[in-house]
Amino acid sequence: MMQQLRVAVVGAGAAGLCAARHILARPDTFAPPVVYELTEHVGGTWFYEERTGSYDNGLPIHSSMYRNLRTNLPKEVMMFPDFPFDSQLPSFLPHEEVQRYLERYCQCHLITPHIRFSTVVEEVRPITEETEKGVMTTWEVTSQDKSGSQETQTFDSVFICSGHYSDPYIPSIPGIERFKGKVIHSHSYRHPEPFSGQSVVVLGAGASGLDISLELGRSNAQVTLSHGKPTLPFPLPYGIHQATPVVEVQEDGSLRFQDGAITQAQVLMLCTGYKFSYPFLKPAQLGLEIHDHLVTPLYKFLMPPAFPSLFIIGICKMICPFQQFHCQTQFSLAVLEGSVTLPSQAEMEEEAVKEMERKVEWGVKPRNMLKMDKDQWSYARTLAQMGKFPPLTPVTQSLYEEVWRQKQAHPQIYRHVNYRLVSDTQWEQQDRQAGE
Repeated sequence: MMQQLRVAVVGAGAAGLCAARHILARPDTFAPPVVYELTEHVGGTWFYEERTGSYDNGLPIHSSMYRNLRTNLPKEVMMFPDFPFDSQLPSFLPHEEVQRYLERYCQCHLITPHIRFSTVVEEVRPITEETEKGVMTTWEVTSQDKSGSQETQTFDSVFICSGHYSDPYIPSIPGIERFKGKVIHSHSYRHPEPFSGQSVVVLGAGASGLDISLELGRSNAQVTLSHGKPTLPFPLPYGIHQATPVVEVQEDGSLRFQDGAITQAQVLMLCTGYKFSYPFLKPAQLGLEIHDHLVTPLYKFLMPPAFPSLFIIGICKMICPFQQFHCQTQFSLAVLEGSVTLPSQAEMEEEAVKEMERKVEWGVKPRNMLKMDKDQWSYARTLAQMGKFPPLTPVTQSLYEEVWRQKQAHPQIYRHVNYRLVSDTQWEQQDRQAGE
C-alpha cells in the first residue's frame, strides 16, 4: 500500500477550496489536506469586509470587495464545472451570492474540518534529500495561529492559493506628496456615498476602474476617468469624462495629464491593480523571480521547474477563474499521482522561457505577461490532455466570448441579460431581468 501524500493548501478562497475538494476526493493517494486560512472565514476576496486597513492582529485586510460589486462573468461560465450555481439566480450575481456559493461548496465537500482558520503561513521551505531513488523534496510549512503559537509541519506538496488581489500596486507619480486631497486605492473602496458631490480622478480603466467610475457618477461625483487606453468606444454618462494618464502632481497640488491638461481634484482613486506577493516564499531558493506583475519561470503557469511539487494556482489574469482553478488542480494532482510524466527541469525551464520570449516578440509588456484571455482555452485543453481528465465544455468558451463582446459594446447594461446552458455546446439568451 502506497503511503498517502500529505498536501498543504495556503488559502481558503475559491482556489484553495477547489484544491481541498479534489484532494479529499482521492483518499487512496492523498491524506486529508491541511488548509491554512489567514482569516476566520472561507471565500478569500469574495468575503465582503466593511472595514479597510488592518485586522485586529495588524495584518492588512485581504479582501478588495466593494459593496455593490456584481460579477462581470455570468454564473453559467463562472461556476466550477462540477458544481453549478442555483439555477433560480440571475446570470450576473452580487458578490454575496458568490460567497454563499463558496460556503455551500465547502459544506457539500466536507472541507471545513480541514481548515485552520486565523492562521498565518510564515514560511514555506523546500527540504531536499538524496535517496536511492534520486533527490526527494519535502516541504516545511511554518505557521502561527491567533494565540501566537507557532508550528512547523512537513508535507509532500504545497498548493499556493492565496490569490493576487490583495496587495495594491501603487504607481509612481512624480510629486504625489504635493496632492492636497485624498489618495485611495480601489482595494480600500467600499461604497460611493462618501464621494458624493466631490471631484474624483479615477486612474485606470480596467474592470474596477470603469465599474467604480460609473458608480461614483450615479452618486453625483464629478468623475475624470484617466487612462492610457484608446478612447472608450461607448458613451459615458453625464458627469464622467475621459482623460489621458496622470503624469505629475504640480506645485499647487493640481494634476497634470499626459496631453498637458490640468485639473484640481479632491480625490485621486487608484484603480491600478495589484501586485504578486508571497511573503512566505524565498524566490531565489526556488529558482523563481517574483516581480510586481510577473512570476517566472513557471512550467504551465503553475510550478517552478526546480520544484515541481509546489503549485501556484490561479496566477493568470483575464480568465474564467473557477474553471481554471479546476483544471490546474486536476493537472497538479495528476502530476503528484504520477500519471503525468514531466519533462526534465531544463526542458521545463526552456518551455517557460520560450513562452515569455514569444510574448515579448508580440510586444506584450512585462505587466501583461500573465494575461491569458484567448489563450486560456488551448491552455485548459492542454492541461486536460496531459492530466487525462475531461476538458471544459465548448459552451463555456462560446458564452464567455459572447459576454465579452456585449461588455465592450454595452458596459452599463450587459449585466441585465440572463443566459441558460442548453447543452455542452449551446447556450440561449433569456429575457432581460424585470425592471431593467
